[in-house]
Amino acid sequence: MRYNQTYKYDAVFGLGFVTVYDQLMDGYPGGAEKETIFKAHIEALKEDPEQYRKDAKMLEEWASSKTSETVASFKSGDGEVENILKDISDRASEGKFHYSRFFAIGLFRILERANATDPTVLEKLCQELNVSKLSVDRDLDTYRNLLSKLVQAKELLKEYVEREKAKQAQREASSKSSEAVAKMEPSSS
Repeated sequence: MRYNQTYKYDAVFGLGFVTVYDQLMDGYPGGAEKETIFKAHIEALKEDPEQYRKDAKMLEEWASSKTSETVASFKSGDGEVENILKDISDRASEGKFHYSRFFAIGLFRILERANATDPTVLEKLCQELNVSKLSVDRDLDTYRNLLSKLVQAKELLKEYVEREKAKQAQREASSKSSEAVAKMEPSSS
């Protein structure tokens, strides 16, 4: 993707990547390592990890200030985010935009932050951005399915850890009980 001729980093892609990364790494032991891994991954792509985080924050804040009625009306605005979205729309209409799943997830996150639950909002946003709603829908279905599996896997891991702790506690209690019985028995000397 990075080496596709039509690829050009944009903030929506960055938001999608940051969203997926943070969800995958949620619960990862070692808080500082998470950011080190993120930084290494983005730098390996010869891009700026701080730009990804900054753009994700900017888009989330922008979307939080929008409603389901206004989030797709970016063409009438003149702010930084509106200009980013207009650039994406222009590149897409000229065939110079590289669509990706991370972009679809970035769009989804924007809609989440704007509390836009009506499916027609996504349709309008895709239309304004000149991206295929069919592709976005397909990728968002895949994303939601993967999120569901991730939640299930985390729950299974949590249950496994709890079971192992209970077994360990039972073994320790059994061991202490055996030691206590051994101390109480008279030694035969």
